[in-house]
Amino acid sequence: MGDLVIGARGAGEPEGSGGRTAQSTESGQPSEPTDGPGGPGGGHGEGELPDNGAPGQSGAGRPPVPDEVDDVPEKPGGGERKQRSFWKELPILIGIALVLALVIKTFFVQAFSIPSASMEQTLQIGDRVLVDKLTPWFGAKPDRGDVVVFHDPGGWLGDGETAQQSSNSVVRGVQDVLSFIGLMPAANEKDLIKRVIGVAGDTVECQGNGPLKVNGVALNEPYVYTPGMVPPNPCGGTPFGPVKVPANAIWVMGDHRNDSLDSRFHQDQPPTKSEPGGGFVSVNDVVGRAFVVAWPVNHWATLPVPSTFDQKGISAEGLVPPALGVVGTMPVALWLRRKRRD
Repeated sequence: MGDLVIGARGAGEPEGSGGRTAQSTESGQPSEPTDGPGGPGGGHGEGELPDNGAPGQSGAGRPPVPDEVDDVPEKPGGGERKQRSFWKELPILIGIALVLALVIKTFFVQAFSIPSASMEQTLQIGDRVLVDKLTPWFGAKPDRGDVVVFHDPGGWLGDGETAQQSSNSVVRGVQDVLSFIGLMPAANEKDLIKRVIGVAGDTVECQGNGPLKVNGVALNEPYVYTPGMVPPNPCGGTPFGPVKVPANAIWVMGDHRNDSLDSRFHQDQPPTKSEPGGGFVSVNDVVGRAFVVAWPVNHWATLPVPSTFDQKGISAEGLVPPALGVVGTMPVALWLRRKRRD
């Protein structure tokens, strides 16, 4: 785009006049046209500077018009702000990601590895499960059939049931970082994973070769794995009970009944201030409920509560003695009878 021209030919000016109208620097009036140097129309008017054809200049004392491109005001601070390098931003992004991962691990979801065969066939050795840690913050308690991760109540963990650390220092360092943010299990964590069979108030027993009973109801357990036995032995060769689950506690068992050191094997454990003893697990020790197998990909599966625990009559809370029911309905019947009289 060319320069702007001030003092261009006005309307009514004859073509070929051979002169240019300019303003005097003193009077501001148009000077007489000249024809040439020193003669009519050939010179400059009094006080007039010669027109040297400089772009954007048409008379004395008039500043040149800036070019349109240069007429854009500069940004404060002088010039455009430079974009930050990706490599400078990368540590910040990594830091934010680590903080978010730590928050998620602490309050929402944590990954756990399965180190033993105690939960086969539901969970295989090496599986990674995701555990819901959020709902316990809102007072949710474990229910029958849930697969839960819980802290060792004391002396439950056997050989091979903890995460193993690598002998390589570099690999061990990476494992420590990943376990810190919840992407790998920590070697110093004393956690177990089992299925909840009974909750507070339930009576649990398994006599002889079974079946396993909760509140007198025999459970149909398709998830139980006992190799070489058809049908499998729900008691796993270790009959027990009946036992009643105390308040704020649960009774847990592995799905591989022949290879699980669960509540059955710790009934002689004495109670303490924080632990109920007797093979029961305190609800306060429960980390959360495992809800999905996330790794490896070919083992991916959800972990819903089996329909086994929907069997009629299994809920201890739903059992109301008949006499208690009659006593409870009498006030309602008397109130309805009085309303009819009125």
